[in-house]
Amino acid sequence: MNNICLRQMQKNQHGIIKAISVAGELGRRLREMGLIPGTRIKVCGRAPLHDPVAIRILDSTITLRNNEADHILVEVE
Repeated sequence: MNNICLRQMQKNQHGIIKAISVAGELGRRLREMGLIPGTRIKVCGRAPLHDPVAIRILDSTITLRNNEADHILVEVE
């Protein structure tokens, strides 16, 4: 399995979060949204200009800006 950043994932691609590589306020906010290592995610879609990206995590759909998605390492299937 390959490890890539969330920004590089394609629509309908599944993966497991391996690491969050940002600290401080942004890191705390990402973790509060449920983006923690070991959690399964699925990319639901992207805006027309590819920013933001919509992901399905647990029972919620959230959107992240590309600069936020760059800090999330995902193991894809």
